[in-house]
Amino acid sequence: AEELPSSVLAAVRDPSRSAEDRARDVPRRAFETLVFAQVRPGQTVVDFWPGGGYFTRLLSRAVGPTGKVYAIQPKELEPLGPRFAERLAALGADPATPNVTPLSQLTGEFEPPEPVDLIFTAQNYHDFYLSRLQGLSTEAFNARAFRALKPGGVYLIVDHVAPAGSPLSVADTLHRIDPEVIKREVTAAGFVFEGELNVLRRSDDDYSLSVFDPKIRGETDQVIYRFRKPRGR
Repeated sequence: AEELPSSVLAAVRDPSRSAEDRARDVPRRAFETLVFAQVRPGQTVVDFWPGGGYFTRLLSRAVGPTGKVYAIQPKELEPLGPRFAERLAALGADPATPNVTPLSQLTGEFEPPEPVDLIFTAQNYHDFYLSRLQGLSTEAFNARAFRALKPGGVYLIVDHVAPAGSPLSVADTLHRIDPEVIKREVTAAGFVFEGELNVLRRSDDDYSLSVFDPKIRGETDQVIYRFRKPRGR
């Protein structure tokens, strides 16, 4: 077990966090996830595809006032409606997290303003394969992510599990992905797979159901994979 840094504990326990966010800490195992991601004060990190910003706000507190968080949202989402731009803008306007900079970029042109220590993405890797989103490429994004990270930097991916051998089309129907696809694609970009944190694995998941089905929502089997850019690259 890794040493549990006090900065992550302080971030999770910050009394300024909303009750809604705090209620999600246990089911999302936020503390353990951020420790596994090796988040430290002063780091520069990317929360890719931040959604409502739950992890963005935690990362902001964990890296502290000397750190930076770039909340980068795929520009391909913009045709789906204004809510995506509105949520992204709200992340940059939150006075509780002044070190957050929101950005909208095409995934194939992903490029943080500076080299980063960590790229973090939760429950979104499967979305690259949604048919309603055009122009997304995991190959292009992973190559860009490799280039954006400092040597020795971490690429942390959390996502919902589909059974081994499942077709990529389950991203559309069930919002899941075969974890071996993630591992294969990310290592093909030059990353080294370092291991998995098992705190979100669940053997009682019904893999035939969408992750949004009320019967299992918030209780799906999920992988947390840590990849690293080799030092000297």
